[in-house]
Amino acid sequence: MDQRKYQIDTEENRAFLEEVRGGLLAFGHQFPSPDGSAYYLGDDGTPWKEKNREAYVTCRMAHVYSIGMFLGHERSAELVDAALKGLNGALQDTEHGGWYAGLTAEGENLPDKQCYAHAFVILAASSALLAGRSGAKELLHKAISLYDFRFWNEEEGLACDTWNTEFTVLDDYRGLNANMHTVEAFLAAADVLKDDTYRVRAGRIIEKVVGWAENNEWRIPEHFTKQWEAMLAYNQERPDDPFKPYGATPGHGIEWARLITQWALSANKDDSDKAGRYIEAAENLYCRAVEDAWNADGAPGICYTTDWHGKPVVHDRMHWTLAEAINTAAVLYHVTGKEKYAADYAEFMEYLDSTVLDHVNGSWFHQLDENNRLKETVWPGKADLYHALQATLIPCYVPDVSIAVAVKENLRQ
Repeated sequence: MDQRKYQIDTEENRAFLEEVRGGLLAFGHQFPSPDGSAYYLGDDGTPWKEKNREAYVTCRMAHVYSIGMFLGHERSAELVDAALKGLNGALQDTEHGGWYAGLTAEGENLPDKQCYAHAFVILAASSALLAGRSGAKELLHKAISLYDFRFWNEEEGLACDTWNTEFTVLDDYRGLNANMHTVEAFLAAADVLKDDTYRVRAGRIIEKVVGWAENNEWRIPEHFTKQWEAMLAYNQERPDDPFKPYGATPGHGIEWARLITQWALSANKDDSDKAGRYIEAAENLYCRAVEDAWNADGAPGICYTTDWHGKPVVHDRMHWTLAEAINTAAVLYHVTGKEKYAADYAEFMEYLDSTVLDHVNGSWFHQLDENNRLKETVWPGKADLYHALQATLIPCYVPDVSIAVAVKENLRQ
């Protein structure tokens, strides 16, 4: 096989990414339910209608097909509008404000108001506004206003995590997963609205995360008390939780590295020394995660979690960790010029093609075991396209702009 297919910035690699991208966009066409909330997609893209229809998945699909519009993918506009129908309708709590975590198969509201889901509403609305969709501007302003009021803590420079449905009781748990996607959403909103308030806020979150990671051998603590004291043993009895697993999550270290790089370049255009310090931190996060988790148990793939000494705990490979590894290796190569990252990228791409891409049914396998056999204990089916689609785009576009803006404006490498 021609290895140039896997090598960054080659025509062959761009063609491969385009092929994968087209397959992903075609795979997701059946996501909209009649009310617009997103069905969970099964192995072949058929909706699993017995599963909950979650707000964050609906948001991701709005974001994906907004980008699909910029790429000229057929039916993208109607699919964005379907997701917006859900976000402006069934998923929105008109009594207490904000967005439900989701709906059951029977249409009942899921409890609680999640920072994680609300960050994705901002991302979805930003991308849909960029795509010129009706109702997107109002949705974005409503989402930002609600987020500012309920989730953002200006004094701490961080976001809280979960309220009850009525917004009367705030859970004591604080977490970095929601804050990570807040950074992504804030950077997108800053780019779309041309309002650096949100870029500054993203930087405040990043400052805290870099400090915590640097003091923990570049393994990021994920779970905290309401006083922001790290809980390193949190969920030790449930180590493979899909959103709050025990220990370090190498995929998040990798994802943070990319977001930190994006912020550093966009926020410090006139201060290359400051940008360089944060890019160095991003390199440390990426290198620690890859060293701990890639091929850590004798087979290719990135282990889901490790303990605080870097020993794998959950050996399963989640598709999103590979997607983020592809993204960040590409970004760091383009920013630093270091061949190590190009070599990593080629390894990740070959593994994607040989193992994680489902060449029969489409999309990517969402969970494999330590021997790279299909496993469906945490992520059965193929819920959405967000991580995978972005991994076909971020390697091709400039690293200092949110991906929807970069694609729309054709800001290629």
